[in-house]
Amino acid sequence: MSLPDAITLGEDIVLANDRPLVLIAGLNVLESLDLARRVAGTLGEAAARHGLPWVFKASFDKANRSSVDSFRGPGLERGLEWLARIKAEFDVPIVTDIHLPEQAAPVARVAELLQIPAFLVRQTDLLAAAAATGRPLHLKKMQLMAPEDMGPAVAKCAALGASAVAICERGTLFGYGRLVVDMLGFSAMKALDVPLTFDVTHSLQLPGALGHATGGRGALTEPLALAGVSQGIAGLFLEVHPDPARAKCDGPCALPLDRLDGLLARIAALDALIKGR
Repeated sequence: MSLPDAITLGEDIVLANDRPLVLIAGLNVLESLDLARRVAGTLGEAAARHGLPWVFKASFDKANRSSVDSFRGPGLERGLEWLARIKAEFDVPIVTDIHLPEQAAPVARVAELLQIPAFLVRQTDLLAAAAATGRPLHLKKMQLMAPEDMGPAVAKCAALGASAVAICERGTLFGYGRLVVDMLGFSAMKALDVPLTFDVTHSLQLPGALGHATGGRGALTEPLALAGVSQGIAGLFLEVHPDPARAKCDGPCALPLDRLDGLLARIAALDALIKGR
C-alpha cells in the first residue's frame, strides 16, 4: 500500500515537500491554559504576517522525562480539553503526541495529526492503534536510527492501514550528550515520498547535560532552522516559550517568544526561494 505524498490538515494547510512550508509550533508541554492561549495568539499573528500556514503543538503528557520528579503536564483529560479550546478559539489544527495505544482514539477526536515520539517509533501496537483512528501520523526519527531506517517504519504504518504519514528529522545521537543533524539525511528521507518535517528544537538538545534534565542550545535555533528549511521540506517543528529559563520542560532548547517574528520572516523568505515561489 502506497501512502500519499501530501497531508491536508485544514483549509490551505497542506503538508508536502513541494508546497509552502507549514509551521508546526507551540509549547513543549502544556503548563496552563492561559500560557497556551498567549503562545497560540502570538504564533497565529506571526504566521499570518509572514504567510505561513501553521499547526499548534503541545504535549498533554511528557512520559519520557529524565527524572521521576520532572513536570509531565496536565494529563490526558485536561490536556485534551485545553487543546480543544485552543483549536476552537484560534481556528488552528492540533498535533500532539501519544505514548500508549489507548490514548490514540481520544486524542484523534481533538488532534488532526497524531505524533509518535522518537523513542516509540518502532512500537507496533502503538502504531497500529494510531493508524486505526484514520488520522495521519507524524513519526519522529529515533535518535539511534539512520535516515534510511525510516523506510521500514513508514512501510509498517502503510501495512497497518495508516491513511497518511509524515516523518520528522530530529537529530542523531553522536557520542554522549550530543545530537547532530546530517543534512544529507534530508534527501534520503525525502526519497521515501512522504512529507518530511524538521524538529529544530529537539535537535538542539544536550541529553543528560543537566544531570536531572536535558540541556540545550536554544541560542542556535536560527542557523539550524535555516539549514533545515534550505533542504526543501514540508514543515518546520519549533517550540517557543515567553521565558525559556522558567519553562517546565526543555527550556534550554526553546526559542524565546519575542524572537519568533524575525525568525519566521527569514524562514518564509528562504522557503519561497528554495521552492521557486
